[in-house]
Amino acid sequence: MKKANLFIISLALCCPLFVAAQDVTTLVQKVKAKLDKVADYEASAKMKTNVTFLKVPVATIKMYYKKPDKMKIKNEKGFSFIPKGAVNINMSNSLSNGKYSVLDAGTDKIGGIVVRVVKLLPEDDNADVVLSTLYIDETNLVIRKAKTTTRENGSYELEMTYGKYAEYGLPDKIIFSFNTKDYKLPKGVSFDFDDGSETKKPADKAKNKKGRAEIDINSYTINKGIADSVFQ
Repeated sequence: MKKANLFIISLALCCPLFVAAQDVTTLVQKVKAKLDKVADYEASAKMKTNVTFLKVPVATIKMYYKKPDKMKIKNEKGFSFIPKGAVNINMSNSLSNGKYSVLDAGTDKIGGIVVRVVKLLPEDDNADVVLSTLYIDETNLVIRKAKTTTRENGSYELEMTYGKYAEYGLPDKIIFSFNTKDYKLPKGVSFDFDDGSETKKPADKAKNKKGRAEIDINSYTINKGIADSVFQ
C-alpha cells in the first residue's frame, strides 16, 4: 500500500513537468507552422553597423531567403561588415531541422511583453549550433528574441520587432549582437578606425569587443520565387 502511495505521489510530481514539456513543444510547432508559410522572400532594408573599432557607413541591403535554409545579404553599394552568424537571422533556419530537444525555461519580459523562454538542444552532437534560447510571444506566435551558441561562429543574439508582416513571423526590425573576436575581417578590406590608434592590428582591436547591427526592413516580397543562383 505504501509503495502504491509513493508511486501516485511521484506521478503527481512528474506530471506537471511532462505537461510543461509537451506545452512548449506544441508552442514551438505553432511558431514553426507560421514561419513555414514563407517559402521565400526578398527584403529591402537599411543596416547600421556599430563596431567599437570601426567606422562603418549605413548600408542599403537586400536580404534573400529560400526554404529550407538558404539566406543571403547583399550590400547594394560598397561593403558591409556582416558576421557569418548573420545569415541565421531568419528564424525558420533555427527551426527547419526538427531534431532537437525542447526544454521549458519559464517566462521573461521583453519590452513589457511576457514571453515564454524555450531552449532547443540539437540531438546531433556534431551540429554547428550547440544551444538556442528562444523568447516566444505566445499571443502572436512570434520570436521576440533569440540567443544562439555555435561551434564555429561564436555566440550571437537577435532581437526582433514586428509590425505589418507579423502574420508571416517576419520582423520589421532586427538587432543583431555579436562578439567581434569571433569574426575575422576580410583580407584586403580597409576601414577607418575610431580610437585614434595606429599601433594595433585590426585583429587585436577586435578582442573582447561587442558588435551590433541594426536592420530596418522597409518591405518584403513574399513567396514570389527566387532562383538558386542568387545564393551562389
